Amino acid sequence: MAKDRIRFTEILVRRGKLTPAQLQEAAEISRSRGLKLVDALIQTGHVNDDDITRAIAEEHRMEYVSLDGVEVPSSIIEMIPESVARENTVLPVSRENGALRVAVSDPDDLGLVDKLRFMLNQEVERVLGSRESIIQAINRHYGKTETQSVDSMLQEFTETAIESTELEGAGGGGGGGAGAGSDSDAPIVRLVNLIINEAVTLRASDIHIEPFEDRVRIRYRIDGRLVERDAAPRRLLGAMMTRIKILGSMDITEKRVHRTDVSNSISVTSARKWTSVSVFCPPTTGSPASCDCWTKTISN
Repeated sequence: MAKDRIRFTEILVRRGKLTPAQLQEAAEISRSRGLKLVDALIQTGHVNDDDITRAIAEEHRMEYVSLDGVEVPSSIIEMIPESVARENTVLPVSRENGALRVAVSDPDDLGLVDKLRFMLNQEVERVLGSRESIIQAINRHYGKTETQSVDSMLQEFTETAIESTELEGAGGGGGGGAGAGSDSDAPIVRLVNLIINEAVTLRASDIHIEPFEDRVRIRYRIDGRLVERDAAPRRLLGAMMTRIKILGSMDITEKRVHRTDVSNSISVTSARKWTSVSVFCPPTTGSPASCDCWTKTISN
């Protein structure tokens, strides 16, 4: 019963990690500065993040996990894309009895579990870790595999002024699959590759790339529902469309004819699975920047 739950602050005092006077001091700082009590406790320096997390885990009857020095197998890490891990501050740690065990930092965010179950299409069990340790583990594990997320790539575009001529050149390199090509280091090529591979990892049946006046909306259709990712700057649309058309062996100079045949598909290899991606670009009445594009994934 919730009424029988012992507050984490009482647990800290009982364990001798915190005195009543120190707790009162943190409570006053929390009220005066508008901070969460946990943040106020850490700010005072009277108790560390690890001790607080252990106490919160006991309060919520959750398993505590220390991620310091822990090496999670790449096969487990690959189950959650980097963008999802960073956006939600979660880390997959193991898989047991058909469920993916995921380290989280907020035991009260029950909606996160439902979100992960929906996106990953599998049972998810929570274990509790400190926010800082999870962030460090994310940086350690995803950085080790030399991956980059769609969200971090889009942030890079937003914060960096890249000339339009550079974008056009990047989009017009060689063809090949989404994971291949001699121009794979070009920013727009990496962005399109990341979008396609992330969608495949999340089991998306469609990718919607849609232009708006001030942005390019990117959405994945997962189990019939559209999940929106971070928006791209509007100036990227032309280069993105060019790159996608090249991957689909489409005529980048043709603005009024669309292609829907699967014979011009893109081959994608993600998490050791081969996927065919067919491209559909509707005809436009104006510039290429007004073109919408959808891709449909077919896993074998």
